[in-house]
Amino acid sequence: MTVESVKSEPSAATELREPPVAAGGVPVLGHGWELVRDPLAFMTRLRDHGDIVRLRLGPKTVYAVTTPALTGALALSPDYIISGPLWESLEGLLGKEGVATANGPLHRRQRRTIQPAFRLDALPAYGPVMEEEAHALTGRWASGQTVDCTSESFRIAVRVAARCLLRGRSIDERAERLGAALTTVFGGMYRRMVVPLGPLYKLPLPANRAFNRALADMHLLVDEIVAERRASDQKPNDLLTLLLEAKDDNGDPIGEQEIHDQVVAILTAGSETIASTIMWLLKLLAEHPEHGDKVRDEVEAVTGGRPVTFEDVRRLTHTNNVVVEAMRLRPAVWILTRRAVTETELGGYRIPAGADIVYSPYAIQRDPESFERHLEFDPDRWLPERSKDVPKYAMRPFSTGNRKCPGDHFSMAVLALTTATMATRFRFEPVAGSDDTTRVGITLRPNRLLLRPVAR
Repeated sequence: MTVESVKSEPSAATELREPPVAAGGVPVLGHGWELVRDPLAFMTRLRDHGDIVRLRLGPKTVYAVTTPALTGALALSPDYIISGPLWESLEGLLGKEGVATANGPLHRRQRRTIQPAFRLDALPAYGPVMEEEAHALTGRWASGQTVDCTSESFRIAVRVAARCLLRGRSIDERAERLGAALTTVFGGMYRRMVVPLGPLYKLPLPANRAFNRALADMHLLVDEIVAERRASDQKPNDLLTLLLEAKDDNGDPIGEQEIHDQVVAILTAGSETIASTIMWLLKLLAEHPEHGDKVRDEVEAVTGGRPVTFEDVRRLTHTNNVVVEAMRLRPAVWILTRRAVTETELGGYRIPAGADIVYSPYAIQRDPESFERHLEFDPDRWLPERSKDVPKYAMRPFSTGNRKCPGDHFSMAVLALTTATMATRFRFEPVAGSDDTTRVGITLRPNRLLLRPVAR
């Protein structure tokens, strides 16, 4: 089935269906209660009720898309824009003028501005920083001593992003502040998305005060980074220089708010998703030591025993497959929303203008109709002879179409290099008191993953 066969323009001769309503709604909250109580199970079950189903989130009706082909059609169609409950909740963090939340001509101009920082030919310049941080990460770990994987994963993700893309000073102190703020902010954003009880979130409750403090510190951090660069008069070849020198459609410098929102979008969203994936990789290496051994063997075969480098990454086939399979089973970004800008059709169903649409990469990537042994961690499923059988759009960890993540190659390089470094130096064992159950926020990560590295 192709996108073209799924997506067509509505016509008077076509009688479009109304999607069924999902079971499990409750008065007032609708399906928001299910999305708070057990959101991953709820989104995974929706395909049993249809290719598209309707959900009630408070007073809103939301359309949930459940199949790979239709999520591909949704992502590629101009009839849908970045909007809806997820993006509205994220505007408080990412702003309205950043590349993550903008639409139309503004979004296209912003992508043109930032894309040079993520081109393939730009990545080798980041290699030394990625190598230094990956080796510093494992250098901090002592064999047999417990590692807090949450703080360590955030630390490397934030430091790599800041040092490569913003080149700011005081990185350590700012990384700690950013990691702490992200933990609080992303959890609060998710609650505001699925249970839209706006006035209650303004009450001076402890959770609301903590959320507001974390959000304020996030924005203050970015203002400090931008102000420091302006005061320095330096112009290193990085993302922040591109933003400070960017012009709008009239040839004037872009506004301060847009610069602020762009830095927030790149620094926070990128760090959160990379950090979450590193946590899952550590958990999977502990659960599947045979794959850690295989990564170690592959690295040693490629490097001859010297420390692994950025230039080695493209030759580490199994290591990259471990990363991709981790992202399949445990995607950091597990839920996405769009909004219909006009009345349209999707999969034979009528989608009214202004309708909010939601889909879950977590559910799509665990679909038993797309993946053999769909719950099994099997990196070899990404070998060429097997991956050709995966349906189109069943695995798109960086999205597709004009919303495809501009930092996809950057992220894969960080993740593969970090995985290779960790698995080469250590095996990982579980520790009493660790809580590796899934913490559901805007992203997915373990609640508090503790592991014991054991030197090889």
